[in-house]
This record gives sequence, structure tokens and C-alpha cells, in this order.
Amino acid sequence: MKLHYGFDDLKDFNFMAYLPIILPVIVVSGVLILIALIDLYRHRKMRENVVLWAIIILFANTIGSILYFVLGRKDSERL
Repeated sequence: MKLHYGFDDLKDFNFMAYLPIILPVIVVSGVLILIALIDLYRHRKMRENVVLWAIIILFANTIGSILYFVLGRKDSERL
């Protein structure tokens, strides 16, 4: 029984086989983050906690962008 897996085990892994699955996810995630940051910048005077939302968008990746669009945009509706 092998208890330790090293980097040598990755040489047999075919990354190109999974690229068509992974690449669209990365592109959509990047576009979501970019759109969320642009929207946050354009409406920064109406938003509360702009720095906090920017940190959430950047470090929580796709989930942070979705949270911003669902919860963060409601800040301007209250004003």
C-alpha cells in the first residue's frame, strides 16, 4: 500500500485531456470577477464597504463575485 504520493506520480497524468473542461470554468470565473470589480468601481460612491467587497471578490473568486451581485448590489437600493 502506497502512503505517499509525490510529484513523480503527476508525470503520468494527462492534463490536456481535462483542459476542455477546466478552461471554460477559468474563463467564466475571470470574466465574473472582472465584471464585479468594474461594477463595484463604477458605483463606489453608492456602495458601503467597498474595500471589503473588493477583497471578497478577489479572494473568494467565483463565489465572491456571485455574492457581490446577489447581496452587494442591494446597498444602492437602500440609498
